[in-house]
Amino acid sequence: MQLNLKNPILFFDIESTGLNVATDRIVEISIVKVFPNGEKEVKTRRINPTIPISPEAQSIHGISNEDVKDCPTFRQIAKSLAQWMSGCDIAGYNSTKFDIPLLAEEFLRADVTDFDFRKHNIIDVQNIFHKMEKRTLSAAYQFYCNKNLENAHSAEADTLATYEILMAQLDRYPDDLENDMKFLAEFSSKSRNVDYAGRIILDSDDEPIFNFGKHKGKKVKDVFSTEPSYYNWMINGDFTLDTKQVLTKIKLSMR
Repeated sequence: MQLNLKNPILFFDIESTGLNVATDRIVEISIVKVFPNGEKEVKTRRINPTIPISPEAQSIHGISNEDVKDCPTFRQIAKSLAQWMSGCDIAGYNSTKFDIPLLAEEFLRADVTDFDFRKHNIIDVQNIFHKMEKRTLSAAYQFYCNKNLENAHSAEADTLATYEILMAQLDRYPDDLENDMKFLAEFSSKSRNVDYAGRIILDSDDEPIFNFGKHKGKKVKDVFSTEPSYYNWMINGDFTLDTKQVLTKIKLSMR
């Protein structure tokens, strides 16, 4: 099954210093760009995160501080990366929960503010898999492609496997899935996030509501009206830059 593409699509995976989107950094990124004619281009880059890699993260991906000490920083590659990604649909495995929020945060830290993931079709292959079979990436690769995933947790191996799985999913579920990136983006979305981290989501009336903490389920504007200090607490807290930008836009719209 060849993907029915109107735009190039990027399959990507990242390895990081840890799992905190607000404070951790990327140490490796691998992207497969698939063009509408079926040709593909693979780019894999290790990055100096400028902060230590946690022992827990290193035990998973095997990348040490020594391995990346002479690599470029994300800031050094950010503009060219954003330009290369421009105009593409985007796909990944569990990407909406971690990879996209972390990459978006890295762009903001590097002052690249004109690349907006929200303007792209985003397909999370894991969400399609979980809706259909509920397994892990290695199991998904075995199930859909009848192959063992060698070098799991290598960014490039995981990225190429994700690309193969999506094509196999389209073959397996022709009555349920459309070979259309907009459809797949909507199908693989679990929630309607306003920010990448999912702290703010849209309710049934398309109003931003909190998705965590003591105000979970309440409209953001209502909370800011009755408890103005909550905005300041979040702006000064350990939340992502993207979440803070979203909150500020909501706050300004109340004037």
